[in-house]
Amino acid sequence: MPNIAIIGSGAMGSAVAKRLIDHGATVLTNLDGRSERTIARAKAAGIVPVSRQELAKVELILSIVPPAEAINVAELVAEISSGMPAPAPFIDLNAIAPKTMQALAARFEGSGVEVLDGAIIGGPPVPGKSGPTIYLSGDSTERSRLLENCGLKIRRLDGPLGAASALKMCYAGINKGFIGLGTAMLLAASRSGAAESLKAELSESLPDVDRKLSKSIPDMYPKAYRWVAEMQEIADFLGEDDPAATIFRGMAELFSKMADDVEGSRVLVGQLDEILVEAGG
Repeated sequence: MPNIAIIGSGAMGSAVAKRLIDHGATVLTNLDGRSERTIARAKAAGIVPVSRQELAKVELILSIVPPAEAINVAELVAEISSGMPAPAPFIDLNAIAPKTMQALAARFEGSGVEVLDGAIIGGPPVPGKSGPTIYLSGDSTERSRLLENCGLKIRRLDGPLGAASALKMCYAGINKGFIGLGTAMLLAASRSGAAESLKAELSESLPDVDRKLSKSIPDMYPKAYRWVAEMQEIADFLGEDDPAATIFRGMAELFSKMADDVEGSRVLVGQLDEILVEAGG
């Protein structure tokens, strides 16, 4: 029975843990200072809470946290792995730019820890479905075979450390950028009195777009706060010389505004819900 540590017991981390546990793995995490909601989620998934030091005594360590926390997690793992004769490989599965991934890997120089670059594409695992897909680069020794044997869908990239992160940036830029664009335009339509007409036109002439936005925008509300740093990472990935980077810095501000609204007045959420419900959305 393999032992795997997951740092991060959010919706994705706990669901990945449940998939591994259902396929025979023991999953460990540290819950010091975490919220009651997170502790309950980890318990429901069957994750075993342990001390930070115990996290290093496993076969693999996975990091599944918001992008802004990725470097801090790497520093923690480097610290608890220090001095171990055969430290566990570390797989970062966060939505970070390749440059951030390289900075993260630098935290492990001289530690003996093998660092792998990963990216999760798709929503949290659910029973009866094979996804999400986990892409990995830098896995020349196939350390991820253990995850594959425990029910996860793994695709190894023939590329250097950072290739999986680059793929994630591009995919998220298209998918979440589209959701952000739709959110911005629907709010603009609401402000200008064109919401009902826009919704009707989308339904008639772009029904696939209408269906995508009608599902994806409400799904975004509770996750908007996590998308802020991800949009900033995409802007960083594109670089200062790419004018498209400005788009994603704007997307970061938009999602920040949505996150504040979800936590507070819910005025924007109400406007969007009203538009999306119209015309059978």
